[in-house]
Amino acid sequence: MEQKEFTFKGLTLNGFLMIFVTLLCFALSFYVGYLGFVQENWLIGLAFLMLLFSITILAGFIMLEPNEARVMTFFGNYRGTFSRAGLYWVNPFISAKRLSLRARNLDAQPIKVNDKSGNPIMIGMVLVWKLKDTYKAMFEIDAQTMAQSADGLGTNRMKSIMDAFEQFVRIQSDAALRQVAGQYSYDTNEGEDDSITLREGGDIINKQLKEKLDERLDLAGIEVEEARINYLAYAPEIAAIMLRRQQASAIISAREKIVEGAVSMVKMALQKLSEEEIVELDEEKKAAMVSNLLVVLCGDDAAQPVVNTGTLNM
Repeated sequence: MEQKEFTFKGLTLNGFLMIFVTLLCFALSFYVGYLGFVQENWLIGLAFLMLLFSITILAGFIMLEPNEARVMTFFGNYRGTFSRAGLYWVNPFISAKRLSLRARNLDAQPIKVNDKSGNPIMIGMVLVWKLKDTYKAMFEIDAQTMAQSADGLGTNRMKSIMDAFEQFVRIQSDAALRQVAGQYSYDTNEGEDDSITLREGGDIINKQLKEKLDERLDLAGIEVEEARINYLAYAPEIAAIMLRRQQASAIISAREKIVEGAVSMVKMALQKLSEEEIVELDEEKKAAMVSNLLVVLCGDDAAQPVVNTGTLNM
């Protein structure tokens, strides 16, 4: 996209020098006015013009701190962006709108969305953004009107404009977050596949979220430094159900491990008894022994042994 922002190349003078000139003009206007009053001649009119000129000079002073900029317009025409820190004097008929180029945080409150599987989830994000193109920021979106609506008195013009940008970022981040969250499932339902999920996607999800935000905010000349998900949970109406499902899955997984280990131990026991010829068991007694060992090894409670002091018959 064509770069429309450029550096202001108009007349700029040292502000401290112009303060001296302004004070000198005021002093001369009062002195000439005094002479005109004493002599009662045309010098009074000249003094009035000099005073008016001095007051006009005052409107040309601008002061910028580091990472601030002034968007310069002359009767509606964009004349460039001035971003040198310090005190300067420019044409007093040029309008210089002040903007902050510093990084800002936005902690978006969790919103309810449906993931790829249709489950309602709560998801929130935090991002760091800043202005990178002052022309787009001031003239591609209606930030100035939004600022006037938010602060009709205009007590702090820059704050009102930056708050308008923040509101724009908040709305667009909400839309981008909904778009990204709808493309992925919350999880993989306990390992059913290896697809990327919101819970385990990590940097991949955050990278895609940043790309979506850059696409949406480029119109306003805003650059996203960082974007990441900072809150993720099931919506309250299904949270309890999903917790029970996860608990059931965990129990099943644990039971599988227990059974696998028990079968291995039973196999090892039968093999040792056979190799060392400790006792000879027929198939029926092997089945009974396997059943008893599995009950002992897989049971939740401790087994109560029954000592058989007679034969091996059950």
